[in-house]
Amino acid sequence: MKGGILQKVRGSKLSLVLTALMCTTLVIWAWEKTPALSVIFPPLERFDILSPVVPAKTSATSSDDTHRLASADKNLSAADEMESSSSNETEPVLSLPASESSATSTPNNSTSDKDLKESPMQEKECNYAKGKWVADTRRPLYSGSACKQWLSGMWACRLMQRTDFSYENFRWQPQGCVMPEFSRSDFLRRMQNKTIALIGDSLGRQQFQSLMCMVTGGETSPEVEDVGKDYGLVKAPGALRPDGWAYRFPSTNTTILYYWSASLCELEPLNKSDPATHYALHLDRPVTFLKQHLCRFDVLVLNTGHHWNREKFRGNRWEMYAGGMPITDGELADMRNLKNLTLHSIAKWVDSQLLQHPQLKAFVRTMSPRHFVNGDWNTGGSCDNTVPLAGGSEVLQDRSSDPVAEDAIKGTSVTLLDITSLSQLRDEGHISKYTLKASTGMQDCLHWCLPGIPDTWNEILYAQI
Repeated sequence: MKGGILQKVRGSKLSLVLTALMCTTLVIWAWEKTPALSVIFPPLERFDILSPVVPAKTSATSSDDTHRLASADKNLSAADEMESSSSNETEPVLSLPASESSATSTPNNSTSDKDLKESPMQEKECNYAKGKWVADTRRPLYSGSACKQWLSGMWACRLMQRTDFSYENFRWQPQGCVMPEFSRSDFLRRMQNKTIALIGDSLGRQQFQSLMCMVTGGETSPEVEDVGKDYGLVKAPGALRPDGWAYRFPSTNTTILYYWSASLCELEPLNKSDPATHYALHLDRPVTFLKQHLCRFDVLVLNTGHHWNREKFRGNRWEMYAGGMPITDGELADMRNLKNLTLHSIAKWVDSQLLQHPQLKAFVRTMSPRHFVNGDWNTGGSCDNTVPLAGGSEVLQDRSSDPVAEDAIKGTSVTLLDITSLSQLRDEGHISKYTLKASTGMQDCLHWCLPGIPDTWNEILYAQI
């Protein structure tokens, strides 16, 4: 008897449990399907035990990441943000209603510019050297015939016999990111109470003159002050020109300067009493001007390249030194190795100074390409093409076409200003056979017409400062 009663009691309890579970299931199902019940009961998402979503570990709430995300939200354009996600970051898992979840996972779902700007995403560094040339009727950025205050006549192709200027009407578009439009007022605002220095060869001088024309709009600017004497940039007796120029914009106290140093190395006369003395070219020491004035610079652009040949060394009476001693090693004496040693030494030295000068943003600009065909500058070489982009309009490679400069800045905080490949596509933009005077028979397939390709170098520089 007792056994039968116990079995009935246990059966009753089991029935009650099963009934309770069924009722609970029905209530939950109705709760999910009937929005009106949310007025009576709290939202289902409040019960974490019923949620299948497990939040991933993330540092999104840390102060560093909050600052990073806020900065990205403020500075990135829509195109920047579309490219800014990275698989290296662990993203938080969000619990979304079914309709929202399916919408965000649809590959073809369109997103408005407003949504992109408001959505904090990780910033992806832009490779400004990879992209394409596109036609732009808003170019050039200044008049080549009007910018006489800053532009040397030998580079002002508008003042020459040349009649085709289609090379002026293109801009560079990096792949996957937006390069900001150059603004004279914004440049001066960014560079308020700052100095930008370009140090290098004649291509560096072209970049300097281009920048002066861009910042002034090619207009005569009597208010701009010549402050070259503050940097020792004065014309020496018997010299054709000073070693450089420096100009200050008083409205923002912005200084733009250029110093000529074809090698970037320290030069030391071997016999100071001999006007025809040879010079020790110290490949592992930066040029003296750079060491003297680095503390005054906020942006520094260095370039070298086209003087690394035996003919230039003999003409300049340079003798190679390293470690304070003449170089006798035959392998090291190879010109390619000399340039390699110099760029690595200079980049390493500049990098070593950045802790003492935290305001400084330093760049090494890659080599500007030559386009001589059927000879060199003194052997009948020419560059007669006038058709823009005859050899193509895109750069698809990720690596630089100047591996020496690219390798030199690795492991440093110096930035590569990579202009080689994009300039390689623009052979029609050189001075070519055109001159201010009658043709000499030699063509200039090294320097560029201005306005022209160096303006793009400065636009990329502007995007990175």
